[in-house]
This record gives sequence, structure tokens and C-alpha cells, in this order.
Amino acid sequence: MLDPVWLRTFLVVAETRSFTRAAQRLGLRQSTVSQHVRKLERASTQQLFVRDTHSVELTADGEAMIGFAANVLDTIETAMNYFTGGELRGRVRFGASEDFVAGPLPEILGEFRRTHPRVDLELTVALSGVLHEQLRAGELDLVLGKRAAGEDGVGALWTEPLVWVGREGFELDAGEPVPLIAYPPPSITRARALDALRRAGRQWRGVCTSGSLNGLRAAALAGLGVAVFARSLVPAGLVELPAGHGLPDPGEVEFVLTARRAALHGPTAALSDAIRAGASRLHGTP
Repeated sequence: MLDPVWLRTFLVVAETRSFTRAAQRLGLRQSTVSQHVRKLERASTQQLFVRDTHSVELTADGEAMIGFAANVLDTIETAMNYFTGGELRGRVRFGASEDFVAGPLPEILGEFRRTHPRVDLELTVALSGVLHEQLRAGELDLVLGKRAAGEDGVGALWTEPLVWVGREGFELDAGEPVPLIAYPPPSITRARALDALRRAGRQWRGVCTSGSLNGLRAAALAGLGVAVFARSLVPAGLVELPAGHGLPDPGEVEFVLTARRAALHGPTAALSDAIRAGASRLHGTP
């Protein structure tokens, strides 16, 4: 065993090239310094210094021991800081809806990681309905996602209208079923779009179903049909259909940040605070 006390004494002797000066710096008696070095030499089975009445020099093994001793002491210090320091640590299983993957959420998460480097952040990206189910099942600690407006009066970060979008210049064929691009069930925007179409007595046909935001965007850019998005989260390259498009109002949606009550402390609480602080960035308000 290489006692860290011996190692620390050895490094000071190696630096000062003097048992006397090492004792003064360490606040020890010279005999104690000599004892530490002898014990380290016995433990390592190697002579570390060549010393006489005038000088103290490192042997080749002593030179090698400098690196080992420094590494051992650095590791001990790191371990002590980890277990006794004030840095936040732990794990957060965070779920975010597909709507945010191309926006500022990655920047907010990156800032959180830089501020709390000892927190293990596990990110799940999925449909809001799926994420809420995983939260209820205890598989996630915190979820940023959507819910139907008015579904619950508690916890909404913000509310905004849903809008019909397509590529620039896209026109619907009058009297034809609405070509719908949507996430699969249990997508909230899909449900709101279908409810609006049913209430208006409009026929529809599915032209693209994808669990990926990029998949929906690609289909819309190709001119396959129209989709419903929250107004602040319309994907790049797509536009809100102009007034007079004849499609029914899909209503509003709420964005919520929901945590398991048992998990809302430590790193989960810190991440929740960071996302709430960045809410205006997430939906594009100043």
C-alpha cells in the first residue's frame, strides 16, 4: 500500500531536494520525513533517493515515483471532491417531444450540462403521449411536451394556437379529401387535426405518417399534403397556410413541463428550473 501521506512527503522532498526544507514546509520533524520516505521505499521495494550529508538526489525509480505519486494524490483529491464537494450530481431521465429537437432545447441542455457536469442526463425523444405514459410508469423523471388546451389547469408553460402548414404555394384541391401528414397515435396534434376535420365534415386521407419531425417536414416539403403544428414550432421551409384555405381551426395546445413528484429534487429540480427559465427561448418570444 502506498500511503498518500508518504507520497505527499516524498513529493516535497523531491521538489526541495532537502529533508530539512521538506520538514519545514510540511510542519513535521525531520525524523518523521525520513521515516515516511523509508516506509515508501520499503513498500515500493526500491531506493528512491541517493543522499549524503551534502545532497539529496532522485534515483531512476525515484523519478518514476514522481509521476505515480502525483497521479495517486490527484485521484484521491478527485474522489474526495466528488463525495464531499458541493457539486450537484445524480441522474435525470428527461423526455422531450419531437417538436423541440430542431429548436433551442439542445442549447439549453448543453448549458445545463456545462453548469452541472456531474449530472448524468438521459434524453428520450418521442411523441408527447408516449412520454407522458412513460412518466406515469416511472420510466422518466421529467417531461417537456404537449397536451390538449384545457385538459388540466395546472402546470402549463405556455399556450398557443395550432396552425395548418405546407410548403410555400401549396394549394388544396377543393372537394377532395384533405391530404394529411401527421405523427402516429397517440399524437396530440394528430388528434386535434382529426377532431377539427370531423367536426367540419371534411374528408381526409393519410399521405404520410411518421414518428420523426424530419419525416413530416420532408413529406410537406415534397408537396404531399398539409400538417398541423404549433405556430411557434413550424419547421424550417414550411409556412402557415394563408387565410381562406378552407380548413377548420385545429384549436390550441398547451406545452407543459411535468415531473414525477418523487423525483422533483436535486438534479431533476435543477433541470426543471433551467427549462422554465428558457421557456421564452423555446417558443420564440423575447
